[in-house]
Amino acid sequence: QVQLVESGGGLVQPGGSLRLSCAASEFIFINYAMSWYRQAPGKERELVAHITNTGGTTNYVDSVKGRFTISRDNAKNTVYLQMNSLKPEDTAVYYCKASIWRGPVYWGKGTLVTVSS
Repeated sequence: QVQLVESGGGLVQPGGSLRLSCAASEFIFINYAMSWYRQAPGKERELVAHITNTGGTTNYVDSVKGRFTISRDNAKNTVYLQMNSLKPEDTAVYYCKASIWRGPVYWGKGTLVTVSS
């Protein structure tokens, strides 16, 4: 049974940085592609960043390119989202997602990021 737990959210000022972590309970973590999504108040959930199971390929939504970096440490069963140059519009609940080809999809419960002065 896969369980995902996000951490690292909080309150930061515009222009600041924050690193989110998502820890997985399964040791078959290396089989899963990982993604970060976010949902702002009153808006739909959107894909922010994606990384393949090997870590060889990453993708980002245009609004965060050059500012956010997704990475994974398979030895620690953890995926990260490094967020730099944060803007107020980045304020949202950030969710971790694990997916595998022809298999189930798992979601974390989310961690709140608030960017405000």
